[in-house]
Amino acid sequence: MSKINRAWNSMGVLHSIVMAAYILVSSVTASMAVNDSIGLSQYMSDGETLVSKNGLFELGFFRPGNSTNCYLGIWYKKMAMHAVVWVANRVDPINGFSGKLTMDDIGNLILKNNDSVVWSTASQREPQNPVAQLMDSGNLVIWNGGGAESDDILWQSFDYPTDTYLPGMKIGRDLRNGSDWRLTSWKSVDDPSPGNFSWGLALSDYPEFAIMNGTKKFSRFGPWNGMYFSGLPNVSVDSVIEFNYVDNQNEIYYTSSSKNDSIISRVVINQTSKAYSRYVWVEKTQTWSVFESLPSDVCDNYGHCGAYGGCMATGAPVCLCLRGFRPKSPEAWNSSNWAQGCVRNEPLNCTDGFVRYEGLKLPDTQRTRLIDTLDISDCRALCLNNCSCTAYTNPDIGTGGVGCVMWFGDLFDIKLFQSDGQDLYIRMPASQLDELQVSNNELQHRSKNNKVIIASTVAAICGTFLLCVYVIYRFRRNSNEKSKMQEYMEGYVNDTDLPLFDLLTINIATDKFSFNNKIGQGGFGPVYKGKLAHGQEIAVKRLSHSSRQGMAEFITEVKLIAKLQHRNLVKLLGCCIQGEEKLLVYEYVVNGSLDTFIFDQEKSKLLDWPRRFHIIFGIARGLLYLHQDSRLRIIHRDLKASNILLDDKLNPKISDFGMARTFGGDQTEGNTNRVVGTYGYMAPEYAIDGLYSIKSDVFSFGILIMEIICGTKNRALCHANQTLNLIGYAWRVWKEEKALELIDSSIKESCVISEALRCIHVSLLCVQQYPEDRPTMASVILMLGSEIDLVEPKEPGFFPKRVSIEANSQPHQCEVSTNDELTITSLDGR
Repeated sequence: MSKINRAWNSMGVLHSIVMAAYILVSSVTASMAVNDSIGLSQYMSDGETLVSKNGLFELGFFRPGNSTNCYLGIWYKKMAMHAVVWVANRVDPINGFSGKLTMDDIGNLILKNNDSVVWSTASQREPQNPVAQLMDSGNLVIWNGGGAESDDILWQSFDYPTDTYLPGMKIGRDLRNGSDWRLTSWKSVDDPSPGNFSWGLALSDYPEFAIMNGTKKFSRFGPWNGMYFSGLPNVSVDSVIEFNYVDNQNEIYYTSSSKNDSIISRVVINQTSKAYSRYVWVEKTQTWSVFESLPSDVCDNYGHCGAYGGCMATGAPVCLCLRGFRPKSPEAWNSSNWAQGCVRNEPLNCTDGFVRYEGLKLPDTQRTRLIDTLDISDCRALCLNNCSCTAYTNPDIGTGGVGCVMWFGDLFDIKLFQSDGQDLYIRMPASQLDELQVSNNELQHRSKNNKVIIASTVAAICGTFLLCVYVIYRFRRNSNEKSKMQEYMEGYVNDTDLPLFDLLTINIATDKFSFNNKIGQGGFGPVYKGKLAHGQEIAVKRLSHSSRQGMAEFITEVKLIAKLQHRNLVKLLGCCIQGEEKLLVYEYVVNGSLDTFIFDQEKSKLLDWPRRFHIIFGIARGLLYLHQDSRLRIIHRDLKASNILLDDKLNPKISDFGMARTFGGDQTEGNTNRVVGTYGYMAPEYAIDGLYSIKSDVFSFGILIMEIICGTKNRALCHANQTLNLIGYAWRVWKEEKALELIDSSIKESCVISEALRCIHVSLLCVQQYPEDRPTMASVILMLGSEIDLVEPKEPGFFPKRVSIEANSQPHQCEVSTNDELTITSLDGR
């Protein structure tokens, strides 16, 4: 318990003092607590609170620091120095004293500011006697069936953490829906809106937890090794906190619990240089004491010593190059500028061995491959046979050697420990193995006979020369078969562990791309159904030689979708690059694309209104993930009905990421001279000026909503001697208050009129002329899933005079055209 006596983290204490001040102020004006729960049609006003059963936590309205803004939150009630642990409406405060928390008739909590909804829960299940209860764990839970006895959770605040982690919470990722459990700092002690610092899971084949400053890594825990995080070896012997790490096909998360029920602890992500702080409540002094914090020293700052640089906080200097390496810039290194790191004394030549380095925090795991079925000797052999593998180790030291993790590329962010730490086997040139004191097993390929060594060396030189001549000859002969971009792509795929299928395997699976197996034709080439040897069904996208999608777009699609995991995005299984072939191998989605349903007179009857509304909601969730919740902000740029696939349960999956673009940091828009996408779905600012943003996708989504409701493509229509596209016609009947005319006749019997009209309203908000008027996808989901009042839409960005482009350039005809998905690919020479 000696850590409890450490000096307080100054900002953490200040935070607690400020919390105490405003909670005490709130307590003065507060009436007696309602109880620990709230049910259907009940409400709680500003000044009232819920208190957990044993009085540990309290939920109510508060005003942080010097702010006059009001928030709904949860805080410790029993402690003399209160601390807020959760905030509901952290980005949408309430002004004044008009806040009210209610539970509506479908079991969702609704927070209102007068009549305006500022926050709500969103359960997708139909409840029975729901009750919201504040638990002694600090978790606000909506139970299905009247209380905790039902053990059926509809919603819980632990799934939506803010800046504080409590025992029992999860930090990590739910792989089933692609959502993250992540902490984000308050912007300031007066403002609980999200700040720059966050703590969560950094996904890779060997995932690890990291503190982020915006989009940049600030500090790493190091990966879990079965006993502790490799960068925090002392946590294995903590007498206060018990840690647990779970990694399976459904979720990856870290959780903790107190070993003694009398010990109360919390983790806070702060907007300070000590971003991560674990506090323990000391009853004797009635204070929160800092138990641990990160960065704990300069070596916890991410990449402090650069590539192959080892950092030891007690060293002088703190950075040193690992054995076998030297400073990349000696001048900078000697002036204590270590960011450029170290380079090898001698280059690798693939006839290498390994040197064991002891007592390390394992390097950044962004470019790793994990195989948990191999032992350490098999891991060494596999790494040795792959010239791009730079290091390996056992990922689970608690299993006695089972498991293999390999690194590719430079090793970055290494910390050295005087005791504890892990072993890492780093690839080194054979010529250095002796001087680096490796084992005899690493050198058994060498002969002790000098004459044999000389003869072997001469033979090797001659053989190498002849081999080089042959390789150059073959390279020149086959230069047209494999471009440098292909080689880069193969290297990329290998490094990311995305399966690289052999062309023979794909030929067998698709019966040599048999016409009978063809299931679709896109702008970039045909799509074939196939079955692998073990029975898995696949869909193979074969890029035609004349395709508009070149190697750059191919790489874009692989890079993006390989890292995306969400139930409403199609899953990429692998790819094939061989000769002139560029193939993408996807999961087979049995019901094909959405357009084959909604635009077909017979099949459209299979999609009643509940199914169509479910599809609209699913597409919205997938798009929100791309725009907000994925590692990078992703703009799809070609969202349309034919790029939405339906699985066996008619769940939608967004596909085709060849035209996608990524944004990082605070970037929100970009521009291009090469406009790609489908006319009729393009936002006007993109089609005309090449400007794209997340609001471009919102526009396309609005078009898609209208097509799903109407069962009609957004192409030329003839109505009252005018040529209008679907959006133009929808805007007209909306203004005439005849929006019901838009609903597809095949769903009128099953249609919930209020939902359909709301969807039409949201669609028109999404397709407004100016991007700043359009909602974000987060707002779209809120509008679709609640009864909040919607603003009146402004005129949409439609082109009634230009839809003739989609009708074979016949400007005065309204005939159905097969070319209604014309793709614009360039704006050069505008």
